[in-house]
Amino acid sequence: MNQRIRHLTVALIVLFGLLFVQLTNWQVLQRDSLVSNPRNNRITLRDFDTPRGDIITADGSIIAQTLPVDAANGSGKYQYQRNYPKGELFANITGYYTLGYGSTQLERTQTAVLSGKTPQQQLEATGGLFSKDDVSGSVRVTLRADLQAAAKKALGNREGSVVVLDPKTGGVLAMYSNPSYDPNLIASHNGNVVNETLDGLQKDTAKPLLANAYQERYMPGSTFKIVTTTVGLETGKIDMMSVFKDERSWVPPNTKKPIGNYGKKVCGGDLAEVFRRSCNIPFAQMAVDIGPDLMVNGANRFGFDERIPFDLPGAAASTFGGTAVDFVDSLALLAIHGFGQGQVQITPLHMAMIAGSVANGGVMMKPHVIDSTRTRNGTVMSTTAPEAWKTPMSPATAATMTQLMVGVAQSGTAACCLQLNGGVSVAAKTGTAQLNAEGEKQRSHAWITAFAPAEAPRFVISVFIKGVNDAVSASTGGRLAGPVARDVLNAALALPAAP
Repeated sequence: MNQRIRHLTVALIVLFGLLFVQLTNWQVLQRDSLVSNPRNNRITLRDFDTPRGDIITADGSIIAQTLPVDAANGSGKYQYQRNYPKGELFANITGYYTLGYGSTQLERTQTAVLSGKTPQQQLEATGGLFSKDDVSGSVRVTLRADLQAAAKKALGNREGSVVVLDPKTGGVLAMYSNPSYDPNLIASHNGNVVNETLDGLQKDTAKPLLANAYQERYMPGSTFKIVTTTVGLETGKIDMMSVFKDERSWVPPNTKKPIGNYGKKVCGGDLAEVFRRSCNIPFAQMAVDIGPDLMVNGANRFGFDERIPFDLPGAAASTFGGTAVDFVDSLALLAIHGFGQGQVQITPLHMAMIAGSVANGGVMMKPHVIDSTRTRNGTVMSTTAPEAWKTPMSPATAATMTQLMVGVAQSGTAACCLQLNGGVSVAAKTGTAQLNAEGEKQRSHAWITAFAPAEAPRFVISVFIKGVNDAVSASTGGRLAGPVARDVLNAALALPAAP
């Protein structure tokens, strides 16, 4: 009997040992592979159907939140529903959070904070480790709901983007693109609604699922003359005493095809005059005089051909459209690029950053939308500190560029439509990017970038209106984009000054 008990004991010990080894294998060694296995949806379902924190604007508006299903009028399958109270207004900032289609924008990059899974949040929740307490965190953004609404209203039904920055910090105060979309439809628990919505958005040639303000790039036209002029001043190729001949057309090197000014007008004069009137020929000549090496290097100092360090995903890199080697035997192409045509491409966000570097004494700040992240108890986990990205010009050159841009607003191409309330001074540059070839029907983008007050800048803006129809293409950047910039800047300047 004792021998049988001993045999049974040994057998039980062996079995328990095997069980222990197997449990260790599944729970420790194989844990990551099991969690990531696409056939294992229990963890996904568990994480999806739990409280998720808020995304909140600088002026206190909730732009993403989780509601109990009853409050959100959802189905009874889940306890919680992700909700976006402002609808399409902040879709390109918040993105969406779904079970079947993943997440985008801040919902993706900040998912650890929003779901309460950062180490600090887990440590704070240790006391209730086995409870179902809400440990979600919140994300505070630099954008303001009132300014975002002003940007949407000013842009109207035109396809394009508006970006407003704080030039001293790089904080994005507004960033709206039309068309947009309603993330509530994608976050719905109704699979048919989600599928139909996404299918329609993906087929839309205007690409509403893209944040066009920073994920798409466009020909900048004459707004690029800020870059060419800055490079000319920094390299000593031009100064305020430089004078350009009055011309209607000019033939650059390496070609027999002439370059003309916008509207085939005769244009010339000193630097202030040609910048104010936005003549094309002087800036084409300027780029050729600067030369391929210095011109490409100067554009790169502004961040061209380099991805912008942005805290939203998928930022497109603006491009100057070639290397120095490419332009050595094609000075005619370099000339065209000198006034923002050809293969020059830029995002509306980057255009605001360029004007912001002028407003900020020559220093271009890294743009950001995240102000801070916080735990459920309100403890600040992280804050975004202002950080310089590029220094494309000296303070002296920035002061000269400000003077030139004030001239554009006072008596140049923006004078028609950029007079601010209370006589606040503003510095600006307009752009009309011609998309059609010679002899074809006119088609152009409309641009303006500006900052105010000119002597002590608080806000910098870029407005881009896409040349998708005759109403846009028949106008100029000043006349079409100027009123949008004026209305948004007036709304911004009416806000209390930051302490």
